[in-house]
Amino acid sequence: MSKNKKALSRDDRAKRNFYRLVLPAFIIFALVIIVPFFLGFYYSLTDWKSVTQTNLQFVGLKNFTESLADTRFQYSLMITVIFALFNVVVVNIVSFSLALLVSSKIKLKDIFRAGFFIPNLIGGLVLGYIWQFIYNSVFPALGQLIGSQFLIDNLFLGDVKLAVTALIITNTWQYAGYIMMIYFAALQNVPSSLVESASLDGANAWQRLRHIIIPMVMPAFTVSLFLTITNSFKIFDVNFSLTGGGPSLLWHDKAIQSTEFITMNIYNTASGDNLMALGQARAVILFFILVVISLIQTSITKRKEIDL
Repeated sequence: MSKNKKALSRDDRAKRNFYRLVLPAFIIFALVIIVPFFLGFYYSLTDWKSVTQTNLQFVGLKNFTESLADTRFQYSLMITVIFALFNVVVVNIVSFSLALLVSSKIKLKDIFRAGFFIPNLIGGLVLGYIWQFIYNSVFPALGQLIGSQFLIDNLFLGDVKLAVTALIITNTWQYAGYIMMIYFAALQNVPSSLVESASLDGANAWQRLRHIIIPMVMPAFTVSLFLTITNSFKIFDVNFSLTGGGPSLLWHDKAIQSTEFITMNIYNTASGDNLMALGQARAVILFFILVVISLIQTSITKRKEIDL
């Protein structure tokens, strides 16, 4: 009986210690994430225009309907989706290829792995200005050297399609090393005996990759796709410093910024136009878009995972 009491008391102490450890983290999470989210949702239903405004008026879903009807917001959402589609594909292909490379038997693979990861340590704003210098100064100088009129003309940040491409290249250069580490960790768990057995049975490199390696690292694809999708929709710092939303174009007879992604649109609406509630409503819309896309993506990739 006494042993049972001691066991129960130990369990009770363990539970109490668990809650003591978890409670501070939960409080911080609530203060940083949960409370601001619900406050933001509340403000999106008002006429809030500045931080000094005190007499807020409830306007219901007016800010949401205005946002969805706004041509500038529609374009920002469209160009963000286009960017996200291409960026997710390019980043994951490059990252998985790099992971395969550093998982192979090449020399200096540890140095390569560290080198590929280093760009992820550079801040987005700084990275954007670095690549702006490369596009505006280095590439034209290189064009003069090799006689390439395309590089000399320096259209990377002055043409809509090329500006989006430049953002994809820059984001891939920064983010691929981070996603590579996720794939690399997953590749280490693939049984080498299984790959060797398939090779002995006559499977070529592509067949081994398609039928053995990829199915076994599918959990890494689930995580990597989730991270790259959310990163693509939330990108702001590189967008802000590299293109600033430009170049301008006419869309539905309205002058707009061609690379003003949805996060920059939210920032410009709230801070530039002093329409805080409208910007907050657009942030809520972005949140629900990400929730829906992420749920669909994870449900699809989860079904393709296999148990090792």
